[in-house]
Amino acid sequence: MRRQDSLSESPAMPTILPITGRVVEPDLSALPLSQLLTMQQAGLDILNCYRVLKKAEMNIVGEVLRDTLSRGETFYEFNHYPDDDVYDRESHAQYYYHAHRGEIGEHGHFHCFLRPKGMPQGVKPIEYPATDPWPQGDEALSHLIAIAMNGYGFPTGLFTTNRWVTAEAWYPAEQVMQMLDRFVIDHAFPSWPVNRWITALFVLYRTHIEALLKKRDEIVWRWAEQHPGEDVFEDRNLDITSQMDISVTDFMGRIEREINARHNRP
Repeated sequence: MRRQDSLSESPAMPTILPITGRVVEPDLSALPLSQLLTMQQAGLDILNCYRVLKKAEMNIVGEVLRDTLSRGETFYEFNHYPDDDVYDRESHAQYYYHAHRGEIGEHGHFHCFLRPKGMPQGVKPIEYPATDPWPQGDEALSHLIAIAMNGYGFPTGLFTTNRWVTAEAWYPAEQVMQMLDRFVIDHAFPSWPVNRWITALFVLYRTHIEALLKKRDEIVWRWAEQHPGEDVFEDRNLDITSQMDISVTDFMGRIEREINARHNRP
């Protein structure tokens, strides 16, 4: 794992993903000031995580892989890191890191989930004639978002996936959006700064994730219409359902400019 050389992120590298699933950044001018201030604070928390890791010559990805690398073990594609995932027993949020896509500029990515015990009351998977059984009970988790990371340990993109990729149950976008506030990892395994970072990322990029989830459903049902008689959720030709490039420092600049503009208005 390459060490972080500075607090400034390298420019997000382009990814080769379906153009139909590409999402533009939300318009900050449409957000209330209170939300912008909350997002700004989340961004400052993220930058603080970078700061403390840099002092130890580490970064987000290196910290997740620290135990594996310190034992001299090989980093294998598709393996989950850490082995049993990261799970918060109070919020029922869960994530793991792995690599396999081979996208230009991507080292690997985080997959983030919420389990049913942490979900809002009344949500449930859609009814669908699945050809491969979906998980039931407490295993009927929902994939919220994936976070692409570069070799310097910085996030470069957000994306959603088809059901077969993560073996989840499928909840409609409107219900998954209700789950986003509940993704909180409030403990120190495998790393306190990594858990603070990933929790804050959900706050900073809340509007982006919502847009990606809406696009996810749009792409899935459009695909289903184009492939009648097939189980869209098991179609290996549809894996990435929406995606967006990100840069925390660039986005923080946009937020600051929008907040300043609000304050300077007569």
